[in-house]
Amino acid sequence: MGATWTSTLGRVAFINCDPLYHRLSSDWSILSAPPSWLTGHVLRRDCILAPIPAADYAKHSDELILLPDIGIGSQGEVGSVLLFGGVPLESMKTIALPSDSATSVALLKHLISKKGHTINYISTGPDYDSMMAIADGALLIGDRALEAAREFPEMVQMDLGTAWMKEEGLPMIFGVFVARKDTPKPLLLAAHTSLLENLVQFENESSKRHDVIQWSMEKSGLTYERLDQYYGEVFNRLNNHHLDGLFCFLKQACGMTDEPEFAWL
Repeated sequence: MGATWTSTLGRVAFINCDPLYHRLSSDWSILSAPPSWLTGHVLRRDCILAPIPAADYAKHSDELILLPDIGIGSQGEVGSVLLFGGVPLESMKTIALPSDSATSVALLKHLISKKGHTINYISTGPDYDSMMAIADGALLIGDRALEAAREFPEMVQMDLGTAWMKEEGLPMIFGVFVARKDTPKPLLLAAHTSLLENLVQFENESSKRHDVIQWSMEKSGLTYERLDQYYGEVFNRLNNHHLDGLFCFLKQACGMTDEPEFAWL
């Protein structure tokens, strides 16, 4: 007897995939969770596909397969993956790391190692105040990073998307859409098509972009202007140049030696 598959799609509990999921067809149920949690949900067949940290894909590439065209990336400044601190990075001795994104943690450690700094890392919950109370710096991602940057702009010491671009000269792909390798291809194609159709509308229809931003405002508390800017910093459509950045990250920061495998190309 074959495995039972749901009609559920995983979704990160941040706004960076809103262009893909806004008013998605009722054919699909949505499971919203932090990025690192979605990795387990996909592996357990709780959902057909999901955006997960790129570093988690490297860890589970023997079981997971990449979907083409869609992901979470930045061409330089990302705005939502930020290192905060009361002192410059060069003066930091401790940095608090969040537990909800393996990619951002791997990226920060990679960037700092390239600078030759020695840092004591502390893993903790993703709360700005508590993180800054126990460390010189704090790494935050997603909505929490955007909110902290709004409240404490003077504390932002590094945008990790910008730092990666300066270091490698390539886009940074923070999240990738994955599925189990044994997922039935027709089901995977149908789910992928629904997400991609939503993205095409967001890219080409000003009314759709407006509606997505309004939806994100309700959830994040950020202004229309900041979100309009944010959806220029973060993108969900991946091309070959973006994949060059992804493959570089998987190799350089995650130590992945096998070739990434796609469901189709």
